[in-house]
Amino acid sequence: MENEKTRPIPLKDDNYTHNINRSNERSLDRRSFMKKMVGAAGLFAASTLPWGALAAKELMSSSSKSYPTQKIANLSDIKPGDAIEFAYPGEHDSALFVYVKEKEYKAYQNACTHLRCPVFWDRDEKELLCPCHHGKFDVATGKPLAGPPRRPLPEIMLQEKDGAVYAVGVKRYEEQL
Repeated sequence: MENEKTRPIPLKDDNYTHNINRSNERSLDRRSFMKKMVGAAGLFAASTLPWGALAAKELMSSSSKSYPTQKIANLSDIKPGDAIEFAYPGEHDSALFVYVKEKEYKAYQNACTHLRCPVFWDRDEKELLCPCHHGKFDVATGKPLAGPPRRPLPEIMLQEKDGAVYAVGVKRYEEQL
């Protein structure tokens, strides 16, 4: 049987915490934790400033961007009611051209403004449809008619020249309202 003199740890200190180093116990108190969090938030804010500045510059610029002129189709090769998919303004930007009726055609970026699903032309209903959440867009304006989308489709500006139709730019969101 052990007595107090033969025990390696005195009984009054034997509470299963005798192996904890208590000298550095409070190195991260509330104040130092808050300092570290404020420092981390400051570092995060400073690292996002360049992207925020670029976005603000883009939104505040009153000058329009320059877009390439791209031939979509010869009007003699398509009939009213037809739709053509093409890439504009870049090679990875999907767009949809719709020859609505004689002398009337529209083009929009081919991504629903809700969750970027592709939009399809429904010739019978004369609407642009998003199959993901049953969104519908007016072909004349690009504005949503039904479903979750709340913003219009970005419209691609068109120009007719020498019996062909060309994409010449993309309207800014503010211009479509």
